[in-house]
Amino acid sequence: MSTTTPSLFSLALEQVRNDPDRLDDAVSGLLAELTAEEKLALLDGDVPFWDGLADMLQNGYNYVPIEMGRTDRVGLPGLKFSDGPRGVVMGGATAFPVSMARGATWDVELEEQVGVAIGREARAQGANFFGGVCINLPRHPAWGRVQETYGEDPVLLGEFGAALTRGTQRNVMAVVKHFALNSMENARFSVDVTVDDAALHEVFLPHFRRVIEEGAAGVMTSYNSVNGEWAGENETLMEGVLRGRWGFAGVTVSDFIWGLRDAGKSLRAGLDVEEPFAQQRAQHLPDDLETGRVSWEHVDRAARRIIRTQLSHYASLVEEQPGLQVVFSPEHRALARTVAATSMVLLKNEPVDGRPLLPLDAASLSRVAVIGRLADTPNTGDHGSSDVHSPEVVTPLQGITRALPGVEIVTVGDDDATASATAATGADAAIVVVGYTAEDEGEFIGSSVFSDPALWTMLPPTDDSPVGQALVANFEQLAGSEVSIVGSTGAGGDRESLRLRPVDVEIIRAVAAANPRTVVAIVTAGAVITEEWRDSVPAMLLSWYSGSEGGSALADVLLGTVDASGRLPFSIPTSEEHLPFFDRDATAITYDKWFGQRLLDRDGNAAAFPLGYGLSYTSFELSEASVVGAGDESLRVQVTVSNTGARGGRHVVEVYGRALDAGADFPTRVLLGFAPISLTAGQSETVTVAASTRPLQRWTDDGFVPASDTLELEVAAYAGDPSALTLSTPYPDDRA
Repeated sequence: MSTTTPSLFSLALEQVRNDPDRLDDAVSGLLAELTAEEKLALLDGDVPFWDGLADMLQNGYNYVPIEMGRTDRVGLPGLKFSDGPRGVVMGGATAFPVSMARGATWDVELEEQVGVAIGREARAQGANFFGGVCINLPRHPAWGRVQETYGEDPVLLGEFGAALTRGTQRNVMAVVKHFALNSMENARFSVDVTVDDAALHEVFLPHFRRVIEEGAAGVMTSYNSVNGEWAGENETLMEGVLRGRWGFAGVTVSDFIWGLRDAGKSLRAGLDVEEPFAQQRAQHLPDDLETGRVSWEHVDRAARRIIRTQLSHYASLVEEQPGLQVVFSPEHRALARTVAATSMVLLKNEPVDGRPLLPLDAASLSRVAVIGRLADTPNTGDHGSSDVHSPEVVTPLQGITRALPGVEIVTVGDDDATASATAATGADAAIVVVGYTAEDEGEFIGSSVFSDPALWTMLPPTDDSPVGQALVANFEQLAGSEVSIVGSTGAGGDRESLRLRPVDVEIIRAVAAANPRTVVAIVTAGAVITEEWRDSVPAMLLSWYSGSEGGSALADVLLGTVDASGRLPFSIPTSEEHLPFFDRDATAITYDKWFGQRLLDRDGNAAAFPLGYGLSYTSFELSEASVVGAGDESLRVQVTVSNTGARGGRHVVEVYGRALDAGADFPTRVLLGFAPISLTAGQSETVTVAASTRPLQRWTDDGFVPASDTLELEVAAYAGDPSALTLSTPYPDDRA
């Protein structure tokens, strides 16, 4: 009878499971067993660059896990990467609504459930390293990848990123990205973002700190430079803030292919792994070590972190290995539908014939018009690195048709205002689906990549690679065209406009003129300025890029099967002039504290729809608010919520803070915490909201200090809610 000798990694893992305090000893033991060549091989991808790129171009991006840091001789499994964040990009996985839509639920428990599902689908397909906890702050709503993040506020970003981390790490290591100040797409490979310490620590880093505290295993750096230093080589951010100030013990990885410019400098600065293939480090680190530009101490430091992260992950797994049957399972599809319905934000719902237009009464419908180019288009988001290839996507037309058996559904998908108005005439309701696709926004790799010598120099020589030679020849032909190495057929990039296409506006006005019972559903990830047409329709709904089950979820909300209960995770201005300066081709830009609702408040510009806004099919009232406890950088706020309407519904209690007399350089109002609650008609319940006081702190040379000793709290339905309950309280100390 043959026996298999356990690998050195298996023995070390057993040691850690038996005694977690021996983790560092186990890491040191494994590190000591590695040869110099094996240590260096940990620091980048396991596949030669040109072979890996050719496979990606032929078979699709990340169709199987991308492996880094694997050492078979000792049994080290490696980091097996799967991208995100709207689901697993491998196989036929479940496409959940994009992150921004999930942020609109204001429900971190629901997001944790999404994380568990994504983690299971990733692990079932062989991945252990999920690069989908994207929490960059969208300084301007035109940012092309705004769909990959959760909202404009650091508290919202931090709590949702922490929830996704908790959920996914039951099965895979969570990687938070992109560190830091990544919120431009077209110029992401070239832009230098200048930021002072106050804006950096008060605005652009708090959410990363929160997710690190939650225990994220990995951090991916961004492409852009920060204060003149590329993020993948930025020692101030990686060793100073991330590890020195926050105590991060996991692994740092670069963004793909162009995530660093100098192999030795990146290693010295604290970047552990170059992703995704053997590229610059394989080419340059041996010489850098020979010349003393880096030392073996730097190599060992990174190798130790890579080994430690893997050991810690496998020792802490809490779920059994899932089978492939979890991928796009009925359970996950049902969760995707629930999330999509919960995310949809009702922005307007005026009376028609004496009652609010929505929800529609299914029993009274005999003919419904469903109109617009997006009405029957599978449209789950961009086609970049976050694309999820679900076997089925329920479109709005399909969802509405399935929900209304026996009802005549007429549809116009062409950009034809006259035909649309004709179809809407005489219908019991007209639903116009407008908005964006991957052509309009999303990940972007265009001609600038293929014509920029600075980017070409990062690629390895093709002398010994026929595959590389062929690809370079092909790339040279592509210079000047808008293409994507991740398989995109859409231009994507940062949005050119925050408004709908003129033809969409024409269709909306024509349909509304033909049918007073018109609903506009907007497919988007970011803010859409609607001033030129919203007064012409009674009902407006943000329906987002809503995932595999989005069409069914839209029908659920339109027909009132579920309450309209999403809340805006960002503010929507009335004019582009009320936003920060944005140039999508900029090579240098300065970020300050002022964006979104904070900028609107500072300048006295009323939002069209403020942060946290959203209507319901019922009504709610808040009463008896009080501060019931304080802790380290936190408050507990209690309030009674009453459903004063005639049907059940869901409300979100939002707590905002004002640092009184903090000065003009500090925001007027900041979000501190939130809590959703579902209530039946007439029901009242007391809710306790955990509110962070970190947003009420000011950064100084000595670290954070309270911006004011006296705080005013607003317990509200949205930012600036005139019906908010106000409380005054001293800034909390460290009381338990």
